[in-house]
Amino acid sequence: MEPNASNAYSHIKGWGVDADPKNEPTYPMKHYTGDDHRRLDWVRPPKQPENVEILHSNERPSVSAVFGTPLPPSGLSGAIRRRAFKYSESSFNHWLPLLLADRINVIEGVLADLSRGHIPNVFAEKGGKAAWKHDRKGVVTRMVVGTALVAGVLAALIIRKRGSR
Repeated sequence: MEPNASNAYSHIKGWGVDADPKNEPTYPMKHYTGDDHRRLDWVRPPKQPENVEILHSNERPSVSAVFGTPLPPSGLSGAIRRRAFKYSESSFNHWLPLLLADRINVIEGVLADLSRGHIPNVFAEKGGKAAWKHDRKGVVTRMVVGTALVAGVLAALIIRKRGSR
């Protein structure tokens, strides 16, 4: 850091308030060793290698130094996610498609299970046993509403089909 670099920011209100150890809120309790100011020249460790496609915010120049090792985006949900990450995180065009991609990914997962000959237990995987034990009224309400919606859609389709003859 240049000797006059601190002066370059002195016009900013509050700049350098933590430079004086006597003015630090933890001063009487903290054993000051000077390490707080020596950490500015630390050697950055190597970044985590990217072995799969990782979607990251377009507001960052690159992926963060450490990240989880997710499954790479694939299928229709992956295409929607790639499109969503072209928009700023402050935009509905970022978050709403990600919500849609999550829902589509669930369907893709069920279809993948069925294609491998595994029939998923959706009731158990969605916590149905615990919901039935702790919120029986809510489970029954959701079942009644879901049945009514499906019956209504089927009735509308049947009426529409009869009307087109």
